[in-house]
Amino acid sequence: MAILEVKNLCKNFGNTEVLCGIDFSIEQGEVLAILGSSGSGKTTLLRILMGLERPDSGAVEGVKENEIAVMFQEDRLFPQLSAVENVAMVYRKKPFAKDIAENLKLILPENCLNQPVSQLSGGMKRRVALARAMHFPAKLIILDEPFTGLDRETRQEVIDYILKMRNGRILLVATH
Repeated sequence: MAILEVKNLCKNFGNTEVLCGIDFSIEQGEVLAILGSSGSGKTTLLRILMGLERPDSGAVEGVKENEIAVMFQEDRLFPQLSAVENVAMVYRKKPFAKDIAENLKLILPENCLNQPVSQLSGGMKRRVALARAMHFPAKLIILDEPFTGLDRETRQEVIDYILKMRNGRILLVATH
């Protein structure tokens, strides 16, 4: 049974057709990669799925906007907060900082966990944004270009982290 259905989705920006006739469905636990070159409409599709953009025609059915965890192309972190504090923001009840820190050690050096994220490298910020999305309790996880700025070794650590944290949830990854 499909948790998310996209039916004949089309989107134009002025005279430029970005998406046309997009059809797919995703079932619980599936992983879907959207591959395409820059400017091919990947982010536009994700923005429509998130309810941030309206399609010109077609429909998106299933998962509601509040059931989606997102890692955007830009990190969207609270720069004055630490990595641990940024991840803690997604919890309704205050989590144990120690538990978040232990989890973050899987993808970040321990000595940077309590620094303001404004002091972290671009790749480290990217991993904090990823962790925050993966911690959010959602049915669908959307990751837009999650591997930007990561070297090969770190990319593999991040992939392992994503698979560990997914917990059977639908995963939609856009990359090129």
